[in-house]
Amino acid sequence: MATIALFHSVYGLRPAVLDAAERLRHAGHVVVAPDLYGGSVADALDEGFALSERIGWETIMRRARQALAGLPDATVLAGLSMGTGVVGDLLPDRRETAGLLLLHGIGADPAAARPGLPVHLHIADPDALFPPATVTGWRDALTDGGAAVWVHTYPAVGHLFTDPDTSDYDAPAADLAWRRSLDFLAALDGDGDGSAPR
Repeated sequence: MATIALFHSVYGLRPAVLDAAERLRHAGHVVVAPDLYGGSVADALDEGFALSERIGWETIMRRARQALAGLPDATVLAGLSMGTGVVGDLLPDRRETAGLLLLHGIGADPAAARPGLPVHLHIADPDALFPPATVTGWRDALTDGGAAVWVHTYPAVGHLFTDPDTSDYDAPAADLAWRRSLDFLAALDGDGDGSAPR
């Protein structure tokens, strides 16, 4: 089973993130879900962006790196919305990661992805924050660089469709996304050879 670092959305370390971490642990994985906001949470998207800006990206990334200290080099990097940006910024220093699990956002500079890196993306279609053309360009760049990228789109849902505490929540889409994610994680062999299922 995998060791996973799960990074929260712009809302902070809310119950939905803790529930997601427990879902992964129940499947047998070792999971850390660091609090990048130091205890603060937001109730609305604009409040979350303001909170992120007030804390500052430098502090957010310092906390993310501290959370990874002592974890295996192959730790899977997972993120929810803003958390996918955290994953992307961590990747250059975590090139041995077994894979990337990205929900509600794209992350990872194609130049930082090693050949064969398994990447799973789950995103609304369309997503107001990540338009389809942007997602396609990102996928193609990663694929051209040799990464093994699977993009799962979910039509007619809101941006943060796996979070029950938001108006975006869509239970069938969320259940499907988590089933696919668990299949992806179960199939990772720790070598990042792209053998995970679509």
